[in-house]
Amino acid sequence: MISERGHQRALIYSHDSFGLGHLRRCRAIAHALVDQNPDMSVIILSGSPIIGNFDFRRRVDFVRVPGVIKLRNGDYTSYSLDLDIEETVALRASIIKHTAEIFDPDIFIVDKEPLGLRGEVAETLEMLKERGTPLVLGLRDVMDEPSLLAPEWKRKNVMPALENLYDEIWVYGLPQICDPLAEIDLTPQVRRKMVFTGYLEREDARGAPTADHAIPFDRPYLLVTPGGGGDGEALVDWVLRAYETDATAPYPALLVFGPFMQQEKQAEFARRAAALKLVEAITFEANIEPLIQGAAGIVAMGGYNTFCEILSFDKPALVVPRTVPRMEQYIRADRAQELGLLRMLVDDGVRRAQDMATALRHLPQQNRPSDVVVPGLLDGLPNVNRLARRLSDRRGKSIAAVAESG
Repeated sequence: MISERGHQRALIYSHDSFGLGHLRRCRAIAHALVDQNPDMSVIILSGSPIIGNFDFRRRVDFVRVPGVIKLRNGDYTSYSLDLDIEETVALRASIIKHTAEIFDPDIFIVDKEPLGLRGEVAETLEMLKERGTPLVLGLRDVMDEPSLLAPEWKRKNVMPALENLYDEIWVYGLPQICDPLAEIDLTPQVRRKMVFTGYLEREDARGAPTADHAIPFDRPYLLVTPGGGGDGEALVDWVLRAYETDATAPYPALLVFGPFMQQEKQAEFARRAAALKLVEAITFEANIEPLIQGAAGIVAMGGYNTFCEILSFDKPALVVPRTVPRMEQYIRADRAQELGLLRMLVDDGVRRAQDMATALRHLPQQNRPSDVVVPGLLDGLPNVNRLARRLSDRRGKSIAAVAESG
């Protein structure tokens, strides 16, 4: 997998500034690539304001573009700069293109957004296509309801890019759980580019949580994680009310609020947790794997990465999916529950404390994901490596052929 220059380079683009999902997925892929390919280096392009909080393997680095946040009306605005969104996107697009120009990757993987935020990756895709760089669109298993995704993609005019720019479309999941593009009107040419990799297995915990965030219990506990936390307030409140009304709960709970939860809410939840003998709370743990590994069960909202962690660490799980602004988590949890991989508790808006308390009591006795046989379920990273190696080798051969002809 080594090109004419003696080593390989992969560039990964993640548009999101808010939440942890895209960043954690890209980081898992980057680490797998350098683990299996000792001559590869990887750069992640990201707008995440907390990307520097994460550890990265040797030969993995990141370039942070100016962040943006999505407003309630769907528009974007600059995260911290006093620039309008057009200027911010232009600045991001310039950084992305110049990074790609100089880094000259042997493969470019774009996460979720075919043209990037507001089309900011389009020029980079065209430039790299002219250079013969393999271009890959990586999609999670569920994007949204097809009735919403189809008009969104039509509005963004992504089909020409899928037809003419991208070499492959990797779906980080399995079709028996969900085909994210099942009801999108794809041409046969585009449909042939789709490859289902399986889910991205998360590594065993290699380190321990930070000293401030050591596991606070000496007996089995439940880990409650709303991911980034920006939309996890209802889940945390529901769990807290369950413990406030059920003083004889058999398992303690460790709450991890997430870095994007409003500080006022964090402070309120921390005060409530401090009044409960069976509840401990921390704000954020970048190295969350040891906490997951040590838990008797997981309570979560059911985003893609949390689902991968539930499968990877083989934990009984109670998933409370959000349904606004996207149905992604509900669709994933509903299908996973049908297969017996986890249990779903639907947020009915009332959120009776007793319903949550009962579910928490039963959680550690639920089936583990491994009790269900789903072939290829966690084969995502080996398959991503295999696919990346094949595409990168192809580029290396084409470069060599051009050099010989010159």
